[in-house]
Amino acid sequence: MAALELTSVDLQNSQNNKEHHTQEMGLGRLIVRRGQLFHIRLGFHRPFQPHSDHVTFVVETGPEPTELLGTRATLPLTQARGGKGWSASDFTVDSNFLQVSLFSPANAVIGHYTLKIEMAQSQGHSLVVPLGTFTLLFNPWSAEDDVYLPSETLLQEYIMRDYGFVYKGHERSVSSWPWNYGQFEEGILDICFEILDKSLHFLRNPSQDCSQRSDVVYVCRVVSAMINSNDDSGVLQGNWGEDYSQGVSPLEWNGSVAILRQWSARAGQPVKYGQCWVFASVMCTVMRCLGVPTRVVSNFRSAHNVDGNLTIDTYYDANAEMLSTQKRDKIWNFHVWNECWMIRKDLPPGYNGWQVLDPTPQQTSSGLFCCGPASVKAIREGEVHLAYDTPFVYAEVNADEVVWLCRAGQPQEVLAHDSYSIGKEISTKMAGSDQRQVITGSYKYPEGSPEERAVFMKASRKMLGPSRASSPLLDLLGSRGLEAQPAQLQLLLSRTPVWGQDLLLMLHVQRVPNRAHPRGPIGLMVRICAQTLLHRGGTWGPLWRQTVHLNLDFEQEVWWPLLLPYSSYRNKLTDEKLIRVAGIAEVEETGRSMLVLKDISLEPPHLSIKASERAEVGKMLRVHITLTNTLTVALSNCMIVLEGSGLLNGQLSEELGTLAAGHTVQIQLDLYPIKAGPRQLQVLISSDEVKEIKGYKDILVTAASPISLS
Repeated sequence: MAALELTSVDLQNSQNNKEHHTQEMGLGRLIVRRGQLFHIRLGFHRPFQPHSDHVTFVVETGPEPTELLGTRATLPLTQARGGKGWSASDFTVDSNFLQVSLFSPANAVIGHYTLKIEMAQSQGHSLVVPLGTFTLLFNPWSAEDDVYLPSETLLQEYIMRDYGFVYKGHERSVSSWPWNYGQFEEGILDICFEILDKSLHFLRNPSQDCSQRSDVVYVCRVVSAMINSNDDSGVLQGNWGEDYSQGVSPLEWNGSVAILRQWSARAGQPVKYGQCWVFASVMCTVMRCLGVPTRVVSNFRSAHNVDGNLTIDTYYDANAEMLSTQKRDKIWNFHVWNECWMIRKDLPPGYNGWQVLDPTPQQTSSGLFCCGPASVKAIREGEVHLAYDTPFVYAEVNADEVVWLCRAGQPQEVLAHDSYSIGKEISTKMAGSDQRQVITGSYKYPEGSPEERAVFMKASRKMLGPSRASSPLLDLLGSRGLEAQPAQLQLLLSRTPVWGQDLLLMLHVQRVPNRAHPRGPIGLMVRICAQTLLHRGGTWGPLWRQTVHLNLDFEQEVWWPLLLPYSSYRNKLTDEKLIRVAGIAEVEETGRSMLVLKDISLEPPHLSIKASERAEVGKMLRVHITLTNTLTVALSNCMIVLEGSGLLNGQLSEELGTLAAGHTVQIQLDLYPIKAGPRQLQVLISSDEVKEIKGYKDILVTAASPISLS
């Protein structure tokens, strides 16, 4: 009988991609998930004879693939699949065609593979013919995979959803900003593997690096290091200053796609610029694309505790001005990281599930700027000895804040010791909804509860060492040594704070009994100072001051109005428009002081976005965008940028010129949706005065109507 000759190959991309939940990446190539069968159909010049035609399939990935490293496998054709390794089985013969089911193990290396067939020839020879290529991804639908997530609702959110929200602002005024993850956009999958191939691990030992891509913990750590560019040709360059003239302000990104495409097009030159929410959102795109369930998480009042002592010190002078410090410790207004879902076989039982990964370059881990995976369960239980970087993340949500009053440049008095001010309103997008989900309880027990304090003491001893005598912090916690104050102070907003308008506040003071002054009157000298609040937790110099003198009888209440005029803060804020108002009240009878704080997030004007009621693939979708400048000043050099995976390719941008105070601009656009399903249109209008006026519109796109032939 003549030797077998191959005449046709059908990798059945369409059927396989749909079965493997990769059809959103397109049907032009084969993209499958590990631990799951996929099917191919081969044609030969004569009928296939199973008993006499001997064929073997070969799969290879990475440079210099070997079976020892798990980057090469040979798959003899068998009728029934046995074991959990690579196999070619369950074949059927239909005339000259052979239908074969290929199977990859649930712990296979992810990557781009070549597929070949080796056909036995006469006299012991064989012929190797390439069949094509395929890409293998993690499989959260497979119970055998380390990223298995047994909830279709959660899989639709944390793998398939290509848009979401980033939560910013501060804990009492949380803002949701839309973000286009775009993990299924053209070219993004290849860019994700390009990121892995530009890592220092790959450059040092390409074969070994590819071999370790079977391990989700390893891949997560590599991606965490590669999203920033502190050590390598990473994706983003961080910038926490105010000069973004050499790139794009972090506030002006709408999504990950433009960033990833720019990085790839420029051969790995870092994209300028990112801050924490940009780093985390880009990492979310990459991990969802690779098949790891991932979400973006915001932690409000997030500690950066460099020395690991679980205490952040902040300093004020007697005029209520927050002072700069040489210490690297800080409290971010908010900080954004990722959680990835996985089994942790490298840890004792009980620490599977969500793991913190943080690509923002704050501290090195094993010599590189990366962070995690740190088990959220380990953080909650104070098991800070478990890998990776758990002490650092524990401090981000649990450190104590000690506020000092300085005189003559030296700390003189503890104004506050706050065990509850750090790690607030930890938030992520709720699955299947546009609502915010508060997940603080996943990271720690209720503040002040016996469980929370016990976990804090356990973590403290592990981080600070066994000697209690060497830890003033633990002594302070044990004594709870701040005496009660004779009055309670609050700073409240009298109306919604809008950028471009005067700010109205109210100082509320109430006399309460204490040991030193049980019932008598007291005098208070309250010095109030407003400063620009920076995202990284520090401040700029004072932009407004006021002094109030009060005499308070026992149980007396005072409401004192304060006006912070627009002229005081105009041109003095960062793009994030945050102000800290601090007051220090000195008790004249004792010389002791009290502190009151209010952080204010100024609201920009709001966008209105309306779209046609019906959205269909390929049919015109009319969008109306309206912006009224409610400020008292003009917005100059306005620019609108639209983005939305499945709705338009890339970005649409248009210059709008100057929008005078009180005036309205209306923009009408026609889009032609590309993909069916739930979509989100993200809109950004930026100007010299306000960098981010953002809005979004959820749009459900139906599949194209069948063409009528009648």
